[in-house]
Amino acid sequence: MKRILQATLQFLLLAFAGSVMAAPVTYALDPGHTDVHFSWNHFGFSNPSADLSDIKGTLTYDPEHPERSSVSVTMPLSGLETHVDALDKVLRGKQFFDAHRYPDITFKSTSVKAVGYHLLQVEGRLTAHGITQPVTLKVRLNRIGKHPFPVWHGAEAVGFDAWTTLSRTAFGLGAYAPMVSDQIKVHLTTEAIERTEFDKLMAEGNKHP
Repeated sequence: MKRILQATLQFLLLAFAGSVMAAPVTYALDPGHTDVHFSWNHFGFSNPSADLSDIKGTLTYDPEHPERSSVSVTMPLSGLETHVDALDKVLRGKQFFDAHRYPDITFKSTSVKAVGYHLLQVEGRLTAHGITQPVTLKVRLNRIGKHPFPVWHGAEAVGFDAWTTLSRTAFGLGAYAPMVSDQIKVHLTTEAIERTEFDKLMAEGNKHP
């Protein structure tokens, strides 16, 4: 009995030590599989949309302790695409984003908490048009584990989708409001690769399709 108790205690101590030593993993967002999609109502007639691409950033994720997680993202307005050239120019121009003066939209988390199975709530600060406002994201974990695509050599990977609704006038983007809706619906999807492997691949000049 004494030996059994000693073995059990040893196992528990090792398990505890392993959990204490386990650290959150830091990932780099894969620009080829990261996209921000947003839409609005246009004078009540239609609901156009646009995308932001060439997104860069890092996220740190700890599935055992989500509160230790964080994310920082940069979204260049050079990657803004509505599929209407004239509208792209208007949105990047001084009437809206003024991309020459404010070339990027950024987001940096301030807190992360689990709110359900594979569901997170991420609070953060979004900066656009030179104005910073608090934003809450509803986030779903899609998958975490070794990436099966050969180019990543089985690196650790994680994928999320996120949603929020923003007031564009809060960022000084109020042209034509409210007939063109103030409320902007936003959806983000991303794959992220363990940072060391991602940096190694980029240093070798490889591109992920």
